[in-house]
Amino acid sequence: MTARFVDPAGVEHEMPWLEAGEQRLEECLPVRVFPVLKGRRVAPGWYWSATNHALVHYGFKAMRTQVMMLDHDPRVVAVACRPVELLWRGRGGRIISHAPHLMGRLADGSGLLMDCAGRLGAGRRLVRRAVHVEAAAAAAGWHYRLAGPPPGVVEANVRWLAGYRHPRCAQGRLPQVAACFRRPLPLVEGVRLLGDPIAVWPAVFHALWCGVLRVPLERVLHERVVAVASRTAAQR
Repeated sequence: MTARFVDPAGVEHEMPWLEAGEQRLEECLPVRVFPVLKGRRVAPGWYWSATNHALVHYGFKAMRTQVMMLDHDPRVVAVACRPVELLWRGRGGRIISHAPHLMGRLADGSGLLMDCAGRLGAGRRLVRRAVHVEAAAAAAGWHYRLAGPPPGVVEANVRWLAGYRHPRCAQGRLPQVAACFRRPLPLVEGVRLLGDPIAVWPAVFHALWCGVLRVPLERVLHERVVAVASRTAAQR
């Protein structure tokens, strides 16, 4: 299997996949652009990633959601849109190519390739190609995920917190927020202890986004949800 990618300078490269997997693919340009399709509710666009501190391209609604979920995942240290295309020979020697929708660089140095399926699931062609991509990822010590929509409550909670993902929302208050929630406390009670709610809520939501505070995202997020500082934050 070979791989094609376009480096940050715009130069195209093609090499064996196992060699390409050692490159900094998260810094590469998208190998394919997403077309604007008539009738699709969400056109291609850009998402500002708190992980990258830069814009990440997406092609459709399900992909935008997965960019957001990767951005929120503490194991992910970089997110990229279609940075690599894999090529292999199929039946009859025909060349098959596939560019996974997303890539995430993980904190342990490995990579994650991801394709995004919508509410109706993945098509047959994508499912067939996913088998080959998953095998290629495993050979390089990477991971592959054919991702469907996240649970509705989790998605809604993360989408709300994503509105506070920019570092400016912290306002320099994260140490005080972590100290206030050393012990489990309903969000609204902690906010009242920290000061003016209008000024404090953005910092608390940012703390929830970046993992300084923890809440069960499987439950509807509201002011009485009990939050606690993460162990790392509590030890600072």
